[in-house]
Amino acid sequence: MAIKIYGDPGSGSRRRVTAAASTMGVEIEVVDIDLFNGESHTPDFLALNPHGLSPVMVDGDLVLYESAAINLYLAEKAGSDLAGRTTRERFEILQWMFWSGEQWRVFATLTFNEVLAKRFMGQPAEEAIVKLAADKIRAAAGVLDAHLAKHSHIVGDRLTLADFDVAGPFSQNERTKLPLNEFPNLVAWQQRLLAEVPGWAATKREVDTRIGGALDAAGIQL
Repeated sequence: MAIKIYGDPGSGSRRRVTAAASTMGVEIEVVDIDLFNGESHTPDFLALNPHGLSPVMVDGDLVLYESAAINLYLAEKAGSDLAGRTTRERFEILQWMFWSGEQWRVFATLTFNEVLAKRFMGQPAEEAIVKLAADKIRAAAGVLDAHLAKHSHIVGDRLTLADFDVAGPFSQNERTKLPLNEFPNLVAWQQRLLAEVPGWAATKREVDTRIGGALDAAGIQL
């Protein structure tokens, strides 16, 4: 029985999982959940993730949410070195995955909620929150840009789960106007991922199609 991944095709977090699974050769069954129509808040979905967020993985009787945890599980199940070849590398990967959650993606998500999600609800963005998030992202991006000036990838100069985790905010940056394009090493790294990782390029098209369609349907122009 294939591992099931529930999530919205426009989700950068689902993208991190499906792209990593594709790269590792893990067979998954993707189950679309329409966040715009409230499908993540049905009783059945809330029984999987009480936060009402996606993605969620179901493998037999094991249910996991949080993309980073799902990717680590998939890597262990597949015996993939994307989670690290050595103890040192593994902990460097974990460091950057934790860093991404604490210093990075949380502010990208906050920006998405203010700049895009509120538009769907007919509400204005709170500019003070948008600015706070942008300032936090710039501070983190400065650290990451300096790191990528010396490395082709986040850890070990090769593709690892850290790349998928840290690359998540690029899924929406052209729509939310995150200040990521101010940092040339980040942009170059992202272009390498799109050129070298078929699953990352395919999921970008998926996210762009989904969000673009939702914006068109709602009559929202950015």
